[in-house]
Amino acid sequence: MSRVLAKPAEMIARSAPRVIHNDAELELYTDALFQLTALESPSRSELEAIELLTLLVERYEQEHYPIPAADPVSVVRFLIEQQNLKQRDLIPQFGSESAVSMFLAGHRNLTIEQVRKLSARFKLPTDVFIPKRAARARA
Repeated sequence: MSRVLAKPAEMIARSAPRVIHNDAELELYTDALFQLTALESPSRSELEAIELLTLLVERYEQEHYPIPAADPVSVVRFLIEQQNLKQRDLIPQFGSESAVSMFLAGHRNLTIEQVRKLSARFKLPTDVFIPKRAARARA
């Protein structure tokens, strides 16, 4: 199988990819995906290989290594910690330090504008900052 993955674009042309069934296959497909995404100017078949391998890898990882949903307060606390920030560093996104404090204490939800600003600051999708039960209620 590793010989087939040595040339991922040819693999796609021959319809060689299969559903990933174990971690060894996941590692092979992930390595092939890294090789392809490192290309400076991938061809059309290489772009198709990237798309297909991404779908296969994501499917396997979602089934075998699910990431639990995090509430917005936990996400912001994690980002503050990881980036060595202080609450006052988020004043531009919240409007005031007291608004940051109230949110982190669970006393206030984020406004749409705060969600947009946090999303832009941390370069994350807006849904990361929206409570999951609120997202489900709208669906």
